[in-house]
Parts: sequence; structure tokens; C-alpha cells
Amino acid sequence: MVGQRVVVRRLLRGETGPTGGPAFTDLLGTCLSWADGACVVQPEAGEPVRIAVADIVSGKPVPPRPATRLRVSARDAEARTGRLWPSVDRQSLGEWELRADRAPVGPLRKRANSCLAMGDPGRPVAEALAAVAAFYAARGRDPLAQVEADSDVESAIAGAGWRRLEYGESAFWLGSVARLRRALPSSSAAPAVELAVDGSRAVASVDAGCDPVAEAQAAVDGDWVGLHGVTVDPAHRRRGLATAVVGELLAWAAEQGAMTAWLHVETDNPGGQAFWQARGFAPHHTCRYYAPGTLA
Repeated sequence: MVGQRVVVRRLLRGETGPTGGPAFTDLLGTCLSWADGACVVQPEAGEPVRIAVADIVSGKPVPPRPATRLRVSARDAEARTGRLWPSVDRQSLGEWELRADRAPVGPLRKRANSCLAMGDPGRPVAEALAAVAAFYAARGRDPLAQVEADSDVESAIAGAGWRRLEYGESAFWLGSVARLRRALPSSSAAPAVELAVDGSRAVASVDAGCDPVAEAQAAVDGDWVGLHGVTVDPAHRRRGLATAVVGELLAWAAEQGAMTAWLHVETDNPGGQAFWQARGFAPHHTCRYYAPGTLA
């Protein structure tokens, strides 16, 4: 057990428990040593604690504590996505956020044109959904809500009669910028990547003639960087181009102080999930979309 994260229940000698019997307490930390009749545990805060083996009632190893980035809430993680679309108007509805792109290019993106329905809207859900519908009606758009899969909010929205869309479900993936960069394969034949930077956003591309055959976008928000729009021309796939443009963006993001990278991958895209998992990303939560049941 030495070197492992453990939880130890121990007897508190000379103290009485709430039922009048012996008192016990639990200690969570890393086992530093087990020798000479004592166990030494380093808690997450404070000095190491020496426990006589005779006072140990029970103990067991526990999984390592998740990295800080994995402990962030789905609401806080999704709030980071806004940097990708600076033209999105935002309006708070309690902890929910109404979003509408005032200058969309091409089809409306669901993430930029839906209510981020995570957390407490500060009013009954039915009233909140009415406000969502009014917000998008005023802009001539269909109302849409983005929810965390299997959350209480999802259950409440479904219970209010909104229906789940059969497409667009996506997983939010996270990774350490430093680890991702170390995991990227190196090659002497790596393609030349062009990087265009506009403030906190950047586009990396590999050109072949007039048009890029590979491209990816990134946006830095504090010490986080979001990756988006990774595309490779079908005729140029399996040549390491996606890895090349992603690597260029991660290098740029690291220079800006980014430590955590995030992206969305649709759950019906196993190839994309395998690509990102192989590069060190891990899933954090899954998002679904809901619309009023009266929509066709």
C-alpha cells in the first residue's frame, strides 16, 4: 500500500463516539510508509499523520483523485466554448445562458444558437423554457436547449414536454496541453503548417495549391484552449495532416499559457473519438439538445 492513495479508519483513544462507545475517524491520503508498527499517511492538506497499526480498524486503497480539469462541472466547462464564436449574443437566465449568433456563416451551429440549460435557471423550469422560446422567437429562430445528458435538468425539460433531438449528441473531451504535445508523433516529413492568429483565436492549415487540404481552429480562454473544425480533405487523409495542424495549434496555445485543451466529438463518430483518445483526450460529459414538442 505504500505509495498508494488510501482511506484508513482508526481508533481515537481516550475519546467517546456518539453512541457512547469508542470513537473512530477516517483519514484519506497517500500512504508514505508501513513499518515499525505504524502507518504514515500524507493527507491532501497538512502534515503527515502517524497511525499505530494497533489503532487501525480498517483500510483500503482508493483510486487516484481525478485531475483538477476533470473535476470542473459540465456547466463551467461548456461556458468555455463561447470564445470560439465572438459574434454570439449572450443573455443570462439564472445559471442558464441564452445564445444567438448575430452574424452566422452557413448553417446555424447548435452550440452557438441554443440555451445552455445547465444549472439553476432561478425560476420554475416551465417558466424558464417559456423565456427560452420567447428569446429565440424574437430573433426568428427555433428554440433549442443544450443539456447535460442524464442530468436533473434534462429530466425536467423532458417532463415539460420538450423532445430530444435524434442528432447532434456530443461528448466534451478534455486533455492536458503538455501531455497532448508530448504524445504527438514526430516526423521528419511533417507537412508545412501555416498559422493565422487573430487575438485569442488561430487557424492552422496545410495548403496544396489554392485551397487548404487540412485545417483546424482554436481559441484560448484563460489557461484553456478549445479546438474546433478539424477537417482533412478525403483525398489527403491518413497522411498525418490532422495531427500536424492540431500540433501547431497546441504549440501556439501553450505559448499563450494554455494548460487544458477541450473539444466536442459527436457520439456517433467513433473514428473521431478514437483519433482524440489516441492523442490523450478523455471524455468529461455528454450533451444533448431539446426542442419544444410542438416543432415539426
